[in-house]
Amino acid sequence: MPRLSIDSHYLTDQLKALLRIPSPTGYTDTVVRHVTQELQRLGLEVELTRRGAIRAVRQGSRRASARAIVGHVDTLGAQVKNLKANGRLELVPIGHWSARFAEGARSTIFSEKGSYRGTILPLKASGHTFNEEVDTAPVGWPHVELRVDALSRDREELGRLGIEVGDTVAIDPQPEFLDNGYIVSRHLDDKAGVAVMLAAIEALEREKTVTPVDMHWLFTIAEEVGVGAASILTPDIASMIAIDNGTTAPGQNSSEFGVTIAMADQTGPFDYHLTKKLVRLCQEEDIRYQKDVFRYYRSDSASALEAGHDVRTALITFGVDASHGWERIHIHALRSLAELVTAYATAPVEITRDRNVHAGIEGFTRQPLAEAAQELAEDSEPAE
Repeated sequence: MPRLSIDSHYLTDQLKALLRIPSPTGYTDTVVRHVTQELQRLGLEVELTRRGAIRAVRQGSRRASARAIVGHVDTLGAQVKNLKANGRLELVPIGHWSARFAEGARSTIFSEKGSYRGTILPLKASGHTFNEEVDTAPVGWPHVELRVDALSRDREELGRLGIEVGDTVAIDPQPEFLDNGYIVSRHLDDKAGVAVMLAAIEALEREKTVTPVDMHWLFTIAEEVGVGAASILTPDIASMIAIDNGTTAPGQNSSEFGVTIAMADQTGPFDYHLTKKLVRLCQEEDIRYQKDVFRYYRSDSASALEAGHDVRTALITFGVDASHGWERIHIHALRSLAELVTAYATAPVEITRDRNVHAGIEGFTRQPLAEAAQELAEDSEPAE
């Protein structure tokens, strides 16, 4: 069955709703409830892990050799490291992102007594006071502080507000959805991927599409700190595709248009056969695509393999300019990804051996170029 038509308005509406919910790693309960309710509205049965990772299974013609699509609802953020004598807050990052992109950010501090607004500023923030020292100040988390928009002139007043070490700080996304299709916001990684997943499910449900095997829709809550899909897979899942951001930067082949298929990340190559299948589907369904390799990148799939899951993995991405900073994408990439997911969900299973956790050599996959090279080497050996 060919790719399905994607409701772009539904996709962007879901992205807007997701961006409105603060969800740095460790503070994801509210966004989990939102995604769960939307999945249930679409007609799927949902179950949560103890900490809140989501699994929704859409039944197919067969349970064995199931397929999974995974994205993460958690984002970058910060935590209170110290209550400073000047009434401001020292921070440490949640996830890996530069303090360069924290400077000037509006944010919310979540304390036991309630939430407070604030701004992350360099230690030397006033040009009228520090003159050129503002321009020469070093970059780093020890060189910024959070100014709380409440009476907080010293540690004691911070304490009276109920702010404590370890409190979560969420960074405002400041989204803009432009008429020309560009979307500029923080936290597009990976709320755009979650919106893509929901749009693909909406299309499958709208068209009452039958898939050859069960589809597991997985939403993890700690990808930004490396946990990802470590504990959410079930043994019947044979293949898993992660949806996350690509990096449109000098030296990269990613694009803000079409699908960017990752061939490898810092943990190594993705599954040869699953990746080839995705490329072929793009070609057959006339979905624009490009390939890329990410050297300083890992996704939900890496954590699943490191946890010992024997599952084929691949990564498809929407190209993001200034990833983990002031991010920008284009709706064309999001729509293309959702189309590819629907094409994959309905594509026939080719490696039937994968329905078994362990099996013999019969039906095992082939990499013809490698085997041809081996045969050539054997033919060139001198006869005894």
